[in-house]
Amino acid sequence: MAWKDERKVDSVCIVGAGPSGLAAAKYLVAEKAFSRIVVFEQRDNVGGLWNHLPCPKSTKDTLPVPQTSPDDQADPTHPVLSPVYEMLETNIPRGLMGFSDQDWDADCQLFPGHETVLKYLEHYAVDVLDLIKSNTKVLDIRPTEDERWLVKTIASTESARSSPNSETFDAVLIASGHFDVPHIPSVSGIEAWNKTHPGSITHSKFYRHPSDFVDKKVIVVGNSASGVDIAAQISSVSKMPLVQSSKSPSAAQSETKLEKPQITEYIVAGRCVQFADGSVERDVDSILYCTGYFYSYPFLRTLRPSVVTSGEYVENLYQHIFYRPCPTLAFAALNQKIIPFPVAEAQAAVISRVWAGRLSLPDDQEMKRWEQHTLEETGGGRNFHVLKLPMDADYINMLHDWAISADQSTDGCHEQRRRRMSNTDGSKGQKTANGMLVGKEPPFWAEKEYWTRERFPDIKKAFQSFGEDRHSKRTLEDVGFDYEKHKQERIAESKRLL
Repeated sequence: MAWKDERKVDSVCIVGAGPSGLAAAKYLVAEKAFSRIVVFEQRDNVGGLWNHLPCPKSTKDTLPVPQTSPDDQADPTHPVLSPVYEMLETNIPRGLMGFSDQDWDADCQLFPGHETVLKYLEHYAVDVLDLIKSNTKVLDIRPTEDERWLVKTIASTESARSSPNSETFDAVLIASGHFDVPHIPSVSGIEAWNKTHPGSITHSKFYRHPSDFVDKKVIVVGNSASGVDIAAQISSVSKMPLVQSSKSPSAAQSETKLEKPQITEYIVAGRCVQFADGSVERDVDSILYCTGYFYSYPFLRTLRPSVVTSGEYVENLYQHIFYRPCPTLAFAALNQKIIPFPVAEAQAAVISRVWAGRLSLPDDQEMKRWEQHTLEETGGGRNFHVLKLPMDADYINMLHDWAISADQSTDGCHEQRRRRMSNTDGSKGQKTANGMLVGKEPPFWAEKEYWTRERFPDIKKAFQSFGEDRHSKRTLEDVGFDYEKHKQERIAESKRLL
């Protein structure tokens, strides 16, 4: 038996006005099925992590070292920070990164800076601004006896602070992101080092500008996209070589960067750091961890069964979205190694149709089997929500097909997919009900999107190779990547082999 809420979902609460919260608001509005949609945002503007703020030194000083639990929280009175740093540019080309129904400005560079992304999101939010309650922090969310959701909030600014306010909603979407509680692993001697040299160990969440590391001997831990980018920035001003420590260092070395395996011990005397290969770096001034974050939802601490224990992934979910015991609670954009904006859209399309009663979910046992299969397939832990290519692209298209199955017959769904794959159909396939269009079609990735997604790390390298001239590069073709040329060459090669 499939899950379908017999009660009408009439009111919806969204936690967070970042990209995924804004997308969800638009798709919910398009369903024309909900009398009340409220978005709670604890800051004064939309944008989520793209809403950049300076990082006060006092905030850095409250960071627990090590930080090994999702419950390790910095001082809650400090301002909410995002991990966006001053010189950040996206690592995804704009054509792949954006929302399906909004183009980027024509003069925007191929990999936009964070200021441009925020403006893009502010423009995207214009038609749902009336739904957003800014400067409102969510304190607690819990189910009621009649299987609704009690949401307790408070003003997030001291000037407006009063008693908490409680409201009840039929459904809740958590779109608050997963870049809040940094992960700093426990290493022998790290606590003593941090106590003796306070402020010398920090996390990329608090990084803002390389000028903080001028003439310092620096170790950057982690070689993900942020680790590589931040290390490159710091190495331009720090003592050479900068040391980059990671689980799987590459063989490449340079005059400005020395690669090392994992740190195994901190030695206070001599400010020494020892690595897994037995080597030691002396007189180290700063260690910057680019080691990711915990999933943490303090406002759901009373929920049972819990969604967070270790903080490595969000538990008791179906398709990375629906809380299995009660699917009127859902989560957006939990996945990693993905292109987040189109994923958020595709998830929002499914969520809005399920809560509008136009799609049903499998029964509890089948949803549980999906989670168990995903645990076995990924190994669980931090890999649970990882969707590397082509999994992320396939996931977007699966959600697209699932969403539009509410709008048309199965045959029509397959026919539309065939036309979309051949890039010959621009129809939206929205359902007409009572003479009124309802629903909003999510993105669908055809061959060009797969091609671009596969190559975007190389595209970013080509973009960066232009130095300051990169700001004039607008298109893939500007940096030497031409999909149409690739397509024609592939056709010619196929004919030659026949």
